[in-house]
Amino acid sequence: MEREILLLGDPRLYEVSDEVKPGELAGLGPVIEDMFDCIRGIRRRYGFGRAIAAPQIGVKKRLICMLTDRPYVIVNPILEFVGDETMEVMDDCMSFPGLLVRVRRYRHCVLRYTDEHGTRQEMAMDDDMAELIQHEYDHLDGILATMRAIDSRSFYMKKAPEGA
Repeated sequence: MEREILLLGDPRLYEVSDEVKPGELAGLGPVIEDMFDCIRGIRRRYGFGRAIAAPQIGVKKRLICMLTDRPYVIVNPILEFVGDETMEVMDDCMSFPGLLVRVRRYRHCVLRYTDEHGTRQEMAMDDDMAELIQHEYDHLDGILATMRAIDSRSFYMKKAPEGA
């Protein structure tokens, strides 16, 4: 089921999420399914969307679903930056679909997490994938891209998609 995505200004987006406890993982199946449905819905309506964090649908858990080359379920992620190299990117977000924010992100990182089966995973991420995971990881800590804007002129409105 595609849930309502919380929008910029909703106070729940600024809360720090709780870790998923081992006994909770099995019960999160419906939430995970809903998160993937939300990604697909945003893609249909707005033409973007590769990942979503649980807080964006009002679930205060350290859980990210990513739909890139395949679906990824990322539970209790730990993010480590590799090197000092950064890049400037135009960041979009399902919680403010009409807005782009220019932010600075690390170019390389390592993601450690548990998957939906409770198996520990590790993934090296670079460039656009590094940017994506940093964006979603920030959501788990109550940080939005608007809070990482490079300066006060880093906000850009998108044109509405055709038919909207």
